[in-house]
Amino acid sequence: MKECSHEEEHTGAAMRAKVNMPTDGDIFEVCAQLKAISEPSRFKILLALRQGEMCVYHIVEAAGGTQSGVSHQLRILRDNRIIKSRRDGQNIVYSLADAHVTALLELACAHLNCKFD
Repeated sequence: MKECSHEEEHTGAAMRAKVNMPTDGDIFEVCAQLKAISEPSRFKILLALRQGEMCVYHIVEAAGGTQSGVSHQLRILRDNRIIKSRRDGQNIVYSLADAHVTALLELACAHLNCKFD
């Protein structure tokens, strides 16, 4: 392989990347979570939940779809630890799992307006 003109800088970056690389198991989990988020109807649900916790009825109202379809998507999001749920009387209310999910959604939406040179 041909040596590049920034050999020392790139070698240092490669070594830092290797030392700081998460485990394969952690990478698999993050990729599964990103895959769950990347489905459009689930992303809409997350954007709705960014406004505050809601029951399925109100999530359907905000994000569209059917109650059974939204319930299915909520299960996938909950299984991937992207949302959480709690019982409130006879209802189950859903919310974003933590501030990291909120930050990820905000960053993704901000990236829509990003211009590259």
